Amino acid sequence: MPSLPFFQVDAFAAKAFEGNQACVMVLDAFLPDETLLAIAAENNVAETAYIVAAGEGVWKLRWFTPAVEVPLCGHATLASAHVLFSQLGFTGETIAFDTVKSGRLHVKRLADGRLEMDFPSAPIRPVPVTDEIAAALGARPLEAWCGMFYAARFGTPEDVRALKPDQRALKSLGAEGDGWDRGNFGCFALGGDGADATSRFFAPGSGIDEDPATGSWHTMLSRILGQNFAMPAARCYQAYPGRGAWVGVSLEGDRCKLTGNAVTVIEGRFTL
Repeated sequence: MPSLPFFQVDAFAAKAFEGNQACVMVLDAFLPDETLLAIAAENNVAETAYIVAAGEGVWKLRWFTPAVEVPLCGHATLASAHVLFSQLGFTGETIAFDTVKSGRLHVKRLADGRLEMDFPSAPIRPVPVTDEIAAALGARPLEAWCGMFYAARFGTPEDVRALKPDQRALKSLGAEGDGWDRGNFGCFALGGDGADATSRFFAPGSGIDEDPATGSWHTMLSRILGQNFAMPAARCYQAYPGRGAWVGVSLEGDRCKLTGNAVTVIEGRFTL
């Protein structure tokens, strides 16, 4: 029976049991979409990343949750670069990933061992907080924005940590946008223990009730912090209960730099 290389990585983590889990699978060519989705469902972590070599220092990259293929995923990109640098012996300084909907992404290995990702950061616009959204979140935000997702600001980090949203209700809600808004909510507050901003990310619209560490969300959070709170660079904490993740963000025009660590926790073969 055929088998594929398999790595499970904790991304945006300095040690095991932190950050967000991603599976990384290195392929000679992409398998049929239904097979890629079935493997991701079997892996049953937030994202499975599939990479295919496409030239010197370049790989094609796709991301799947257990339910859907997504246009951008930060933590699984970080995990993919970590596998190439740490497990598969890539010795260059920068890896290029060609993606279907987010263009070319670059990941650079910094001198201190962290990885720095160069991602697009989409425009945002303020939107009203409706009674329906406030009820689904279980608390009323102070203000909100629409971009890649729906972003809601609360008064304190404790307010964010205390959220217990109605996931079924959230799944169909959002602001009008490009399709990713529905059922995907970033909730944040300024400050926190050693953080410039503390957040959580609820994504029932993508098949995940709550995501432990979300790079794509931080590209939006970076723009909110830079444009509205004079923080073009920030140290952010994603407060998923029981794990937690640190993400460095830096807004540079229409791009965002995300920095973090990753560790491999499982290495093996996936048998089809």
